[in-house]
Amino acid sequence: MNTVLTLDALRVLDAIDRKQSFAAAAESLHRVPSAISYTVNKLEDDLGVELFDRSKRRAEFTAAGKLLLEQGRHILRASHELGQMTQAVATGWEAELTIAVDTAFGYERLLHLIHSFQAEGHLTELILKEEVLGGVWEALINHRCDLVLGAEGTPPGSDIITHPIGQLSFVFAVAANHPLIHKPQPLTREDIQAFSTVVVADSSRYSPGKSIGILEGRTRLVVASMAQKIQAHVLGLGVGYLPVHKIQPLLEDGRLVALPLADALETVNVCAAWRRGYHGHALDWFIRHIRADYFSSVPQLHDARL
Repeated sequence: MNTVLTLDALRVLDAIDRKQSFAAAAESLHRVPSAISYTVNKLEDDLGVELFDRSKRRAEFTAAGKLLLEQGRHILRASHELGQMTQAVATGWEAELTIAVDTAFGYERLLHLIHSFQAEGHLTELILKEEVLGGVWEALINHRCDLVLGAEGTPPGSDIITHPIGQLSFVFAVAANHPLIHKPQPLTREDIQAFSTVVVADSSRYSPGKSIGILEGRTRLVVASMAQKIQAHVLGLGVGYLPVHKIQPLLEDGRLVALPLADALETVNVCAAWRRGYHGHALDWFIRHIRADYFSSVPQLHDARL
């Protein structure tokens, strides 16, 4: 049997449930009651099941009817959203927009901006990706993303537009019980070389990997993200630089300790970047807010200095 569930039939079931009667549902849909009864009866015949228990004074949904009602509402919502998205794409809004964020920069600032975007009712699907160092630029160049945040250094191409969005400040941080705490300060590179360093691997797929603030330790523990690096520091698995804004609570509660170095890493300027040329309204929306220095108004954007 080839059963066709129409959107109209699902709307009828939804109206019956909301209005609690066939007659009230008919009125809300601007139809006569007989049209509502016909739609329900035909649907029951097509499916070979009873959707309503008519043995009571007022017809009530059977278990099968409740299932169809609940799942049908998902279909109705999806249909409505698909229609809106189709109209949006036709008027220049992207179906999806991919944003790559450097692991040291983090998502915190971006989530504030996404909240504003969603509050305006835009339907573009946003896809967030985490990249590291050169992987951020590579994702943009190879069209794996439309916008990058937290990129460091010079863009690898003249077709890339950049806009500064702040600085990242780093501190050399160790676990609360680490032996380096008891060394004379400021620490020297010779002091550090006796211990493992934790490094976030560059996420470049095709280009030579980049590094920033790499310290030479006895061994290296290579991790995939800044979150993993921070956890490794807290557990005492190694040492190295960490961005202040991501570890401030850990510094305040003593789980991590910032130690001065004789040749400390300077602050790093970071930017947002996108490809030159045509792009849709969603990317334009983010670019407009970035160029209006949105990030400078987000709390804790500019990292604290120790």
